[in-house]
Amino acid sequence: MPDRFYRPVLTLLILAYTAGVIGLQTPSLAPLFRSLVPYNLLGSLLLLLAFHADWKPSFRFYCILAILWGFLIEVLGVHTGFVFGNYVYGETLGWKLWEVPVVIGINWLMLTYCCGVICDALPLRVYLKTMVAASLMVLLDLLIEPVAIRLDFWNWFEADVPIRNYLGWWIVSLIILGIWYGLPFRKQNRLALPLLILQFLFFAAMNLVFFLTKP
Repeated sequence: MPDRFYRPVLTLLILAYTAGVIGLQTPSLAPLFRSLVPYNLLGSLLLLLAFHADWKPSFRFYCILAILWGFLIEVLGVHTGFVFGNYVYGETLGWKLWEVPVVIGINWLMLTYCCGVICDALPLRVYLKTMVAASLMVLLDLLIEPVAIRLDFWNWFEADVPIRNYLGWWIVSLIILGIWYGLPFRKQNRLALPLLILQFLFFAAMNLVFFLTKP
């Protein structure tokens, strides 16, 4: 996508995520905004990929693999509890296949892509970049979990989010990101950093609102 579209797209994303925070906290608007969550994820990914310039077969392979691996590992997790712990998906993330929302694979692609681009700029060896990027994924998940439970993204059968969930996130992310760094394509995208920052700010704001409005 030409550079002249960068600022309008970034403005659109900022407005969308800001509206999401407000809409999800407004009782009369919350059902509508919950129904829009899958479309927001899909739209965010499409805008992100619109700024990716190197569509080599290796990059297309990564996209397909990240979506499929992310989705199938969630199927394994939901049905066995082996990967992340015992949990079940709610209705907010939309249409499901094998009890897992189809959009979850898109989320794995978007987040690993953003973390991979950001950490690629670090002056580190590739294996360290991979570990830092996977750790950044887990840091985001720490903010996601309380919000996901409140908004019926997913629910845990246990009283608290199990530690193995975060370990599972790190290992799954590490595998996807290891493939990301191992494949020969350009790992640059000017939208990756602001989009990941928006993700962090969105979930941080939602956590803050939940904390301030807690009975």
